[in-house]
Amino acid sequence: MSPHITGVTSNVYRLPMPRPWGPTVTCQYLIASTVETSDGRSGQGFSWAVQAGAQAIRAMVEADCRPVAVGGPVAPAAAWDRLWWHLREAGGGVTTLAMAAVDIGLWDLRARAAGVSLADLLGRQRETVPVYASGVNRHLTLDELTEQVSRWVSAGHTRFKIKVGLPSLEEDLERVRAVRQIIGPGRRLMVDANQLWDLPTARRAARALSAFDIFWLEEPLPAENVEAYVRLRAAIDIPLAAGESLYTEARFKDLLLAGAVDYLQPNVCRVGGITPFLRIARLARLFDIPVMPHLLPDISGGHRRGVVRRARRAGPAQRGGRHRRPPARADPARARAGLRDRHAGGGPPGLTARSR
Repeated sequence: MSPHITGVTSNVYRLPMPRPWGPTVTCQYLIASTVETSDGRSGQGFSWAVQAGAQAIRAMVEADCRPVAVGGPVAPAAAWDRLWWHLREAGGGVTTLAMAAVDIGLWDLRARAAGVSLADLLGRQRETVPVYASGVNRHLTLDELTEQVSRWVSAGHTRFKIKVGLPSLEEDLERVRAVRQIIGPGRRLMVDANQLWDLPTARRAARALSAFDIFWLEEPLPAENVEAYVRLRAAIDIPLAAGESLYTEARFKDLLLAGAVDYLQPNVCRVGGITPFLRIARLARLFDIPVMPHLLPDISGGHRRGVVRRARRAGPAQRGGRHRRPPARADPARARAGLRDRHAGGGPPGLTARSR
């Protein structure tokens, strides 16, 4: 008889941030889960929230995911489809964030059983990945921002991302100009507006930002407004990146069919775990769109090293944080230093890990 799931438990942890994202964002929340099976094995999963929803995610794990998962298959894809069939009427959001806690636990269980890392389980194709330095720094003064970027340069980084979307476009341009002067020409610079602009503002901003050789413009518009992304992409020269705020495979399909973005950015927890993430990555491959995973670098780094190579150059990966039990073997010292590796100078492209 095939093994089946016998238990799912979860707990919520509040994690203070050493560098807050602003006066109101001083911590994040980890929803840690354990999935147990009938043959005595267990896997550790997790989900994640920033300001809102941690207790709701845990409640859905306990009240809705567990009754469906228990007695069901251990294979991640089969378990995920079983959960989604029962929970899909609740839609994406808290539902998929709760499903991620189960799905990631099942992938951890599978990797433990095989005695390999997540990257090796998926099929490792590279040992190291290029990284970029990034921070939530819209609240910093210009002097604080330039000091932060100078630290990144001193640490050896060659790729960078900063926030834009201040009330004044002139202030955004002043900050981007200062950062470009610090990092110099030829180094990649990405900017992230976190959905703060409307279409006319985004067009004006992108045209002004193009003078600074921007590698991509991230989430300039509300995530659900696919048509606006299509119109913006047709009007500007800077590549567009989006997807971190989408929760279902269907929404990513809509984005790709519309030709709305140049880089796709699924968040492994928001989409429901590793299983749907891999499905989204394979879908993106059919459209020749590189995938740049959003946040959660311990998981995303494993995807970057293990999932199919892209047919075109992908961008850099974001410097990693830590989870208490990373499922993929990483080299934290290398990631923190931002040192270039044999792929960083234009070698084989692929999935990358990135941040908020």
